[in-house]
Amino acid sequence: MLTLGLAMVALVGPACSAPTPLHAEHGRFERGVVAADHPRASEAGAEILGLGGNAVDAAVATSFALSVVRPYSCGIGGGGFMVIHLTDDPRTPARGDPLDIAIDYRERAPGAITPTYYEPLPADAAQFGANAVAIPGTVAGLLHALETYGTLGRAAVLAPAIRLAREGYAVDPHTLAAIRELDAFLDERGPDWPGGAFLRETYTRDGRARVGMIVRNPAQARALELIAEHGRAGFYDGPVADAIIETIDAGGGILTHADLASYGPTETTPLIGRAFGRTILAMPLPSSGGTCMLEILMMLEDRPDLLASFAAGSPEYAHLVVEMMKHAFADRARHLGDPEFVEVDVERLLDPGYLRARAATVEMDRTEDPSHYGIEGRFPVDGGTSHVSVVDRWGSAVACTESINLKFGSRLPVAKYGFLLNDQMDDFLTRRGVANTFGLTQSERNLPAPGKRPLSSMSPTIVLDGSGRVEIVAGASGGPRIITGTLQAILNVILWDRSATDAVGAPRFHHQWQPDAVYLEPALMEDAAFVEGLRARGHEVRERPGVGDVQLIRRARSGAGWEAASDP
Repeated sequence: MLTLGLAMVALVGPACSAPTPLHAEHGRFERGVVAADHPRASEAGAEILGLGGNAVDAAVATSFALSVVRPYSCGIGGGGFMVIHLTDDPRTPARGDPLDIAIDYRERAPGAITPTYYEPLPADAAQFGANAVAIPGTVAGLLHALETYGTLGRAAVLAPAIRLAREGYAVDPHTLAAIRELDAFLDERGPDWPGGAFLRETYTRDGRARVGMIVRNPAQARALELIAEHGRAGFYDGPVADAIIETIDAGGGILTHADLASYGPTETTPLIGRAFGRTILAMPLPSSGGTCMLEILMMLEDRPDLLASFAAGSPEYAHLVVEMMKHAFADRARHLGDPEFVEVDVERLLDPGYLRARAATVEMDRTEDPSHYGIEGRFPVDGGTSHVSVVDRWGSAVACTESINLKFGSRLPVAKYGFLLNDQMDDFLTRRGVANTFGLTQSERNLPAPGKRPLSSMSPTIVLDGSGRVEIVAGASGGPRIITGTLQAILNVILWDRSATDAVGAPRFHHQWQPDAVYLEPALMEDAAFVEGLRARGHEVRERPGVGDVQLIRRARSGAGWEAASDP
C-alpha cells in the first residue's frame, strides 16, 4: 500500500482527526477519519492512516493512545470488543475480497473464582482492589487484530502512545472530574491504599490537579515499549506479568500467572441484522448491545404506520422508541449471558415474527406495567468505557469499544508500569439477591465462574448501506446507556438523515426496563411539552446529565467522503 507522509489536523470537534490534505467544508473528510473521545488519541489513529495504515492499524493505535490519555475509562489493564469490516482481506492475495469479523477480548474470571466467592468478602470487593480484577484482554485483542488484519508493524502503531506517555498530555475538564473522584477515594481509603502514591503523584497531585496540568507516565511508556518489542509476551509474560501478579498478591487477590498465560481473544462472526434497507454488523454475546439494538431496530421497522406520523424530537417518537427499549432490555435481563456457559437462543430473540408480534402491542396513548415486558431483572452500569470509530481511504471500518468498568477501574494500579487494572468482576452477579453498588440486581445466568465473561453493554456497530458500503460506524460509553445512546445516534442518521454532528449532538433519552423510568438529558427535561407528553402516557420522567458518550462516523450525504463527530 502507498505510504503518504501527511501532516495532522484535528477537525469537527475536539476528538475527530484525519490525515491532510482533505476537504473539510462542513466537517467532511475525503480520505478517512478517526473519532475517539480524546483529541490526542484521534490524532494517534490519524497519524497511522497518514502512514498508509488501514482502519485496523488506526484503531489499534488509537486504543493504545487512549490507555495513556483516558486511564479512567479504558486501557491495557482492561478489555473490549471490536467489529471489523474490510473491503480487502489483507491475508489473501486476491483484491477486493471483503471480510466481516468480530473480535472478543472481554476480560474473563480468574481460574480460582466460584459463584459464591464474594459472599464472605467486604461488600465492595468486586468494585475496588485486587479481588475486583478479571484477566485483562485488551493487549491480546489489539495485537491479534493488528497482526491478523493490520498492515503495519507493532513499533509503528504503538509509537504515538509511547510518545504521549513520555511527553505527556494536558488535563481537560473531563479528566479533571475523574481525577477529583479518585482523589476523594484515596482520601477516604487512607495512605495504605495499594499504589496510592503512584496515583497521587501521577494524577491527583494531592488535590492540586487542574485543567491544563501536564500528565506524564514514563512507567506506562516502558510497558508499551515491551509490548512493541515482544508482542503478547511483553504483557502476559516477563516483567509486566510479574508486576501484575505481585500487585494482585499484595492485595489478597486470586489472579495468577497461569490465568494471564491462558488468556486468548476470540474471533467470531458479527451479529448481523437487517432493518430500514441496511445491514447492521453488531457485536454478539457476551455483548448484550448487539442483540438489544437489533431487536429495537427491527421492531421499529415493523411500525412504519407510527414512524411516518411523528417528527424527530417529538414525545410521540420518544414514547415509541422507549416502548421498544423496554422490550429489548427485559429480554436482556431474562435471557442473556456468556454463551460459553449458558444457553442463549439469540435466533429466537431476533426472529422477525416474534419481534413483529411484540411491536404490534405498542399503544401510543399509554405505557404498560413492567410485567408486560418481562420478568424482574436489572443490570450493571459501566462507568469507565471508551469507544473508537475509524474509516480508512479504502472504505474499510472498525468500531471498537473498550472498558475497565468503573472510573479508574479497580483503582488498583500496577505502579511499576503505570496502568490501572479493571474491576470487571463487578459486572457479574457477585451476591445472589443483593444489589450491586448502583442498586441493581442481575440474573443468576451472570454468576461468576472460572474463565467466564461478564455480560456487557458495549455496542460497537457498523451499518452498511444497500450496496454493502460502510454508511455508519458508531459506539459509545456509559453502561446500559451505551446501547440507547448508540441506537439514537444511528436512528438520527437512518431515519432523519442528520449530519454526524447533529446525530451525536441531539439530546437523548434512556429506558432500561428497570427501574421503570425514562431518563432525559437536560435539554429534553427543559422542554415542558416533551416532558408532559411522556407523563401523559404514564411514564415516570427523571433527569440525568448524559445518555452515553457517542463517537460516530457517517458517509457524507453527498456520497463522497465522511462526516464525523465526537460527543460534545
